[in-house]
Amino acid sequence: MSPDQGLRRISERCRECGGSCDTCDCLPDNERVFADPTIWQRLQEDVQTVFNKDPAARSVLEVLTSYPGLHALWIHRVAHRVWLAGLRLPARILSHIGRGLTGIEIHPGARIGRRFFIDHGMGVVVGETAEIGDDVLLYKGVVLGGVSLERTKRHPTLGNGVVVGSNAVVLGPIEIGENSRVGSGAVVVKPVPAYATVVGVPARVVRLNGVRCRRRPDLHHEQLPDVLADTLARLENRITHLESQLAGLPVPDGVDEGELVTEQGAGQWI
Repeated sequence: MSPDQGLRRISERCRECGGSCDTCDCLPDNERVFADPTIWQRLQEDVQTVFNKDPAARSVLEVLTSYPGLHALWIHRVAHRVWLAGLRLPARILSHIGRGLTGIEIHPGARIGRRFFIDHGMGVVVGETAEIGDDVLLYKGVVLGGVSLERTKRHPTLGNGVVVGSNAVVLGPIEIGENSRVGSGAVVVKPVPAYATVVGVPARVVRLNGVRCRRRPDLHHEQLPDVLADTLARLENRITHLESQLAGLPVPDGVDEGELVTEQGAGQWI
């Protein structure tokens, strides 16, 4: 694909190679981006996105027939256009049909960017005022939910390149910064900065400024930090340090050192 075919230029530079997305050495020619794609080119882009983000995909026919995340996205695009045309009930009926066919519930009012992919997808819920950027990846059971009964912006905004792990819940009109990762099972109720990793209930930032290309998502969820294990390890190191300091202190007269340690140790657990 040559540069004169209308490829989009993105002002921000790739953090890995320094190139923009249409000239980035990280991407083969068939994965670079059209500025104003036709419907056929958008469909091709959606299918290519599945291959980019799911190593289990083996053929175009398999993708077209066996990926509910792709089907849910295409149904949503039609429902969203109907919604914007003011035909609210038909749009809701169409999204409800899509929910029954795919197990994925996307409100027709939600705004979704390009190259969006839902892997497996069962139980995914995307609320009415949710906004999703380009190159976002969601796994099964993800909820982008609201926390207000007001008819205002009440659902999350996901930046470009965000990855949300299985059964994670993102609540409220908060922003998840671009290229950030939400760990499986996390409950996010506060904004997340760009290039961050959050885990836990409620979710906390455990890593910042990870460097990766949003078009090549990091699928190694088993490598997420274990906050509890890290905290316990720090406590163990601290206790070892304190015990080494106490070992150098003199024992009071008339007190058996073994009995002193035994009594203190027992008292901590009673």
